[in-house]
Amino acid sequence: MRDAFIRTLTEIAAQRPEIMLLTGDLGFGVLNDFKARFPKQFLNMGVAEQNMTGVAAGLALEGHVVFTYSLGNFPTIRCLEQIRNDVCYHEANVKIVNVGGGMAYGAVGASHHATEDLAIMRSLPNMTVVSPGDLWEAAEATRAVIDHPGPAYLRLDKSAAPPSHQSGEEFRLGHARMIRDGNDLTLVATGGILEEAVRAADLLEEHGIFCRVLSVHTVKPLDTETLSAAARETGGLVIIEEHMIDGGLGGAVAENLLELNVHPTFFLRIGLRSGFSSIVGTQQYLRGVYGLDANAIVTAVIAKRSEFSETAKVGTS
Repeated sequence: MRDAFIRTLTEIAAQRPEIMLLTGDLGFGVLNDFKARFPKQFLNMGVAEQNMTGVAAGLALEGHVVFTYSLGNFPTIRCLEQIRNDVCYHEANVKIVNVGGGMAYGAVGASHHATEDLAIMRSLPNMTVVSPGDLWEAAEATRAVIDHPGPAYLRLDKSAAPPSHQSGEEFRLGHARMIRDGNDLTLVATGGILEEAVRAADLLEEHGIFCRVLSVHTVKPLDTETLSAAARETGGLVIIEEHMIDGGLGGAVAENLLELNVHPTFFLRIGLRSGFSSIVGTQQYLRGVYGLDANAIVTAVIAKRSEFSETAKVGTS
């Protein structure tokens, strides 16, 4: 996703001199071409994310479209005060890019995980929160946030789902994408873990369970219309995110649907429940450890359906 982002940004920056890219002293191999082609549109701010965010806000208020670039929780939690007060309060045209969503940097431990970021960023006024699930979505999301005025958070992952876009398909912020249709239940995913949702749908089909799969690439604003339809038309909602279950996509879906008086047949959140990870390993390994891979999703879904079925029998007896 990182490469899709920088390719798209480099392409657009050639026609948009107001675009600027600020990095927190990383990404040199990836950003070298951008830096060489657009030296006046690039700044290395050093390992000083608070300062980087403040400078970005100032540049944005002078008419620039500014991207800040770092990994893990460094472009968000480390400089949260500056994002809130400098960027969001002033509705500055700053786009915060995180190239290590979830446990993408699993081998370096919890300090480099971004597993609370969706909850924090979606709570900020004026902030648009985007978490693409595949490479096409990553590139199109980059285009979209450039043209969308105001603050935005672009959460990129090392992993990505297989291509699923159709010829001529239009990417729209705030509009979820249906990756496949099904009536038994809906798997709702955001970010690169969409790949596990797609695999889980394949495996569940072998059990005779046919899933609708939604890619919710925009967590804020949330596509309540598509989610409400899924709750009404299928046998349950399963929310899948590489994030703490508190306050992330699952929380956003539950809050919004309940306010709309929409009640899915059953509701299940699959995410991190055990606090900080004390284990190191690849992203795929950690997904397996914490019950986020396709096999774990299948096990959780079958157990939830069985539990609901037993509860329904008791209720009718």
